[in-house]
Amino acid sequence: MSINFRVGYGYDVHAFETGDHITLGGVRIPHQSGLKAHSDGDVVIHALVDALLGACGLGDIGHYFPDTDKRWENKESRIFLKKTVEMMDEKNWSITNVDITIIAEAPKLKDYFEKMRINLAREMQIKPDQVNVKATTTEKLGFIGRKEGIAATAIALLQNR
Repeated sequence: MSINFRVGYGYDVHAFETGDHITLGGVRIPHQSGLKAHSDGDVVIHALVDALLGACGLGDIGHYFPDTDKRWENKESRIFLKKTVEMMDEKNWSITNVDITIIAEAPKLKDYFEKMRINLAREMQIKPDQVNVKATTTEKLGFIGRKEGIAATAIALLQNR
């Protein structure tokens, strides 16, 4: 009996540092800080890549795009997503849907959700209605509540072709 569906879960977090914008879901968002990271620090795409790789049984983002590898330094995370989708395709997995939650006190993100959905769908070669992006806060608790960083979670449902 073959497995037709698989679920994967991803999580990523980055601290804020000096800067004037952050990138989430491939969207550049003006902000009083940047994100400390080896690549562009896009926690949305990093969590999503981990969810997709996990669902395929292919490990995690650090295995393929380690922060110790100069090739990935200052790269746009959408490159990681594109390469992950290529690996999934080789294994005959297709994306049914993904659901992403951004965890942040700031900046306010609701005006950027639709553009994130469109960007992510394009990179994954799926329809925007297969992508959901939302945000929540930690009610001012912990490092996120103190506005020291940002996190994201992602879940992906894949179907074997």
